[in-house]
Amino acid sequence: MKKINVLKENRDFKKIIQTKKPYIYKGFIVYKADTDGIYKFGISVSKKLGNAVKRNKIKRQIREIISKNNYENNFNCIIIVRKSYLEQTFLENSNDLNYIFNKINVKGAHNEKKN
Repeated sequence: MKKINVLKENRDFKKIIQTKKPYIYKGFIVYKADTDGIYKFGISVSKKLGNAVKRNKIKRQIREIISKNNYENNFNCIIIVRKSYLEQTFLENSNDLNYIFNKINVKGAHNEKKN
C-alpha cells in the first residue's frame, strides 16, 4: 500500500466514523465511505492489544492484506482492530477482512471469476 492511500488525519477518521454505519465481524470493525478518486485506508489499533511493537506488527499485517487485494478506487475505509484479532492466525484474519469487504460490496481481486 502506497503512502498516498493512507488516512492519518484525526478529522478524516472522525468524519467517517460519525457519519457511517459500522460493519462488525470477528476481529474487525470497518467503516466505509464512498468518495471520488483513489481509495484510502485508515487503520486503528488500540493500546489494549499490546505494546508499540505488537501494534505496528498488526498494522503491517493489515496493510499486507490490503495490498494483496486490488480493491476498487472509489471509497475511503477505516479499519479498527479488535482484541479477538490476536486469537486467530494471519490467514484467518485475512479471510475475515476479505469477508467484510465482500459483504459491503467492495470489488477486489478475490471477487473476480477465473476463466
